[in-house]
Amino acid sequence: MTRCPVIPVLVIPDLSLARPIAQALVAGGLTTLEVTLRTECALEAIAEMSKVEGAHVGAGTVLNGDDLARSVEAGARFIVSPGLTPEVASAAQRHDVPLLPGIANAGDIMRGLDLGLSRFKFFPAMANGGLPALKALASVFGQVKFCPTGGISEENAAEWLAQPAVSCVGGSWLTGGAFDAEAIQSRAQRASQLKG
Repeated sequence: MTRCPVIPVLVIPDLSLARPIAQALVAGGLTTLEVTLRTECALEAIAEMSKVEGAHVGAGTVLNGDDLARSVEAGARFIVSPGLTPEVASAAQRHDVPLLPGIANAGDIMRGLDLGLSRFKFFPAMANGGLPALKALASVFGQVKFCPTGGISEENAAEWLAQPAVSCVGGSWLTGGAFDAEAIQSRAQRASQLKG
């Protein structure tokens, strides 16, 4: 969460794009990459992107222990989950891999703290009340750091990153539209200059 101010949230539809996307993002200064398990080639994409020098690749949309195990086997160095379950948390401990689970409310955070976690993905950030909700949660849980994801854009990322409780944000805008390495690198450069 402290390597880059923005973690690209990547949906890789075509394996041939995996390495070029990773290269463009890393060249732009974003080295922490989250590959979501939303496509058939996601695990292979993690393996391919991990070959790019400087890339720190993890798996996102990890829903259970089996997803987690397959992701680690593919080379994922961290795990992001849309929610928090004891199964995913214990699988992360077994595989000795960092876990960033999704939370939406105080109860989620308390369950995470009970499991020894203190870093959470606030998801979906905008649908769950946006900045006012995050500020309210941060005021109660001072020891917690967040990575808001869901509705974060190039236009509002800096506002989120200005919050002391926010270590980074997750963003899908970096690779939007048809593949264009130059555009991705340019977006990554702008994102890497945000407060981190």
